[in-house]
Amino acid sequence: MAHPNATDSVRDSLQGLIDDPKTPDSVRQTLRGELDAVRALIDKLDSGQIHVSVFGRVSVGKSSLLNALLGDTGRFAAGPLHGVTQQAETARWQHAPGGGVSVFDTPGIDEIDGDTRAKVARDVTARSDLVLFVCDGDLTALERQAVAELAAQQRPLLVVLNKADRYTTAERESLLARIREHVADWVPPQRVLAAQANPTPQTVIQQAADGSETETQRPRSPDVEQLRTTLWAILEQEGQTLAAVGAGLFAGRVSDDIAQRMAELKRDAADRIVRGYCLAKGVAVALNPVPVADLAAAAALDVSLLVHLSRVYGLPITRHEAGKLVGVIFGQLALLMGAVWAMHAVSSVLKGLSAGLSTAVTAIAQGSVAWYATYVVGQVAKHYFVAGKSWGPGGPKRAVKAVLDTIDKDSVLRDARQVLQSRVGKKAGKA
Repeated sequence: MAHPNATDSVRDSLQGLIDDPKTPDSVRQTLRGELDAVRALIDKLDSGQIHVSVFGRVSVGKSSLLNALLGDTGRFAAGPLHGVTQQAETARWQHAPGGGVSVFDTPGIDEIDGDTRAKVARDVTARSDLVLFVCDGDLTALERQAVAELAAQQRPLLVVLNKADRYTTAERESLLARIREHVADWVPPQRVLAAQANPTPQTVIQQAADGSETETQRPRSPDVEQLRTTLWAILEQEGQTLAAVGAGLFAGRVSDDIAQRMAELKRDAADRIVRGYCLAKGVAVALNPVPVADLAAAAALDVSLLVHLSRVYGLPITRHEAGKLVGVIFGQLALLMGAVWAMHAVSSVLKGLSAGLSTAVTAIAQGSVAWYATYVVGQVAKHYFVAGKSWGPGGPKRAVKAVLDTIDKDSVLRDARQVLQSRVGKKAGKA
């Protein structure tokens, strides 16, 4: 049994995910299904419920196995058709100390067009406290992969060789030994069991006095007693602990999903801001006829960009701090991209000395370089803020170089020229 304080702690953690004021409404909408599942887990912990699910290939007898455990042959749909279970189903099994047990049937993992059904199966097992992995023979590569994936979710596993009546005693023991070897890294040998949920009828031949023979089929009862005993012992000894641990693991996954979604929102917002400053700086530099003065205005825009980005990432800085940060970034960029910055300065001088079409051409050239410079500064600043206002172990030089290595300069400059040609004016566009 789980210690009450441990269960309370997990419940508080789940409730914290629901109530966290820092989670935007847009994230809540995107992850509504996961947050509803968290609410269901809270109710599950409050009621002491334990969830057991089955997992495996199509037609290995998952539904029949649950029916046999429940003692109700009609509870879950089972039959000879390929892939009878099309969606997750559930049923109450029996009461357990402090609560009850619900069992979940899942679609086969190898069904045709079964990507969605496989996802449903994995979602169910991710929210389960214990998983029965059902097979009907030696494990295939797909089954071994599935066992590894389930083990990675840190859910307790029982591997069940169903349809054991198809094998002789010697064959069954040899098969169980091979399965135990396959799953040795994840499942202890005592949790690899044999069962026969829906054994084939026994053929009985009766001979009459006149020597004629009559063949009949005699039904045989399911044999899942070893599985039921093992499963129930685990649930009685560890059930509430498993429920608390499973809920905590699911809460961690949802927390990671929320963090990822919030990071995506911040990245999207930051990208929009960087593009806006690129456009503003490119146009301002292209239209300013005074050499050098436009460079000063451009530097001011870069400072504003960094202040704006710092707020997006929840790490606000002052304009003075932003100015110092711009200086650090520009210093590293000058070392790594001196030619680009030289072109930026030369273009400023050329623009002041040129006239007519050549002025327009130079203006767009300089505006494009200014756009690119701000794009680079923005990407470097994003890296800095994502790392928590840190350059990392390699310092600013390595951080700036790492960002530069990910940027396609030609693509950025091409986009900048196209936008500026449409913004600067007809004369520049003709040029």
